[in-house]
Amino acid sequence: MVKREGASTGWGRARAAARELGERTGPGTVHRVPLSEALGATLAADLPALVGIPDCDTSAMDGYAVRGPGPWRVAGRVLAGARPAEDPLEPGTAVEIATGAPTPPGTTAVLPYEHARDEGGGTVSGETEPDRHVRRAGEDTRPGDVVLKQGAAVTPAVLGLASSLGHDELPVRRPLLAVLVTGDEVVRTGVPGPGRVRDAIGPMLPGLAVWAGARAQAPVHLGDVRTGLAEALRSAVAAGADALAVCGASSKGPADHLRSALADLGAETVVDGVECRPGHPQLLARLPEGPAVVGLPGNPGAALVAAVTLLAPLLSALAGRPDPAAAAPHRADLSVPVHPHPRDTRLVAVRLTAGGAEPVGHDRPGSLRSPAAADGYAVIPPDWSGPAAEIVRLPR
Repeated sequence: MVKREGASTGWGRARAAARELGERTGPGTVHRVPLSEALGATLAADLPALVGIPDCDTSAMDGYAVRGPGPWRVAGRVLAGARPAEDPLEPGTAVEIATGAPTPPGTTAVLPYEHARDEGGGTVSGETEPDRHVRRAGEDTRPGDVVLKQGAAVTPAVLGLASSLGHDELPVRRPLLAVLVTGDEVVRTGVPGPGRVRDAIGPMLPGLAVWAGARAQAPVHLGDVRTGLAEALRSAVAAGADALAVCGASSKGPADHLRSALADLGAETVVDGVECRPGHPQLLARLPEGPAVVGLPGNPGAALVAAVTLLAPLLSALAGRPDPAAAAPHRADLSVPVHPHPRDTRLVAVRLTAGGAEPVGHDRPGSLRSPAAADGYAVIPPDWSGPAAEIVRLPR
């Protein structure tokens, strides 16, 4: 989809266009990385089990591995980490055993300590059931089982699972996002002086990139110079960026040079303005070399809306995973009346409650106060009559 300059796009269609562009240009390169570097990435292949869980018959309790009916003569001890025994238990015998230790061949049950009676003379008795408290080899996972499919997000639990199954590395995708922050008035540290503002967008985007399965480079700060912006775009492409986010140059004021810089580079415009509030002056384009460029407004509240609208769908498609903003989609009743905009979709920051969704307030394009306290945005189209609204998620 190629947009005519100046023809803005509906909010839902803009999100779909960003996703489509990411799918058309992606997914990104596959890298094999150590488990310690894989958190937040996306699995680029199915994850098989290299070993069974458990890999041999083991005890699920501390107690006695027994064979047949009791009482049983205790003939030894087995601790976790021991090699599986080769000799089977004889009927009427037992070995003292620790949780996770391999049970000897022939074990019919494990008798927990708390259910065992000491009969003296090295003999114990108690009530058992066949296979009770014995974990059989492969009962949870067999060698070769596919435990996760390609496209799954690598979470802490996934890392633990992969390790338990014998993996030291994972094949993953994690698109690289270059971030360009523009504006002569933007400062990076300290309390800004009169007429200056702190950069709020640069610190926000790395977390949003991780949320979408990508990794953001450290922001590059530029003044309001057209030639400098074009050169920075070229440099980011040369450095291998899979996507670029340009902050603060997407409107049409005298200091907003993104459109002209993209024209200089021969970019294809996909979205030129989105019919939403806040965040209308956002932009999506594709450079001839391949990477997509997302233009974000300079106001941080509007920039976050734009990032949820265009950047998250784009990056997640490049990563080969679902759009996180659309995860577990649902509708919720708003706790107070909200007035729709006559032409554009409103994105209203809300907290989710047991009874629905509560607007946070403080909805200003130049402030992050409302989304910082919110769980998501309520989507309020022009024809909305309420009280139920679609909720899109925010990174937490």
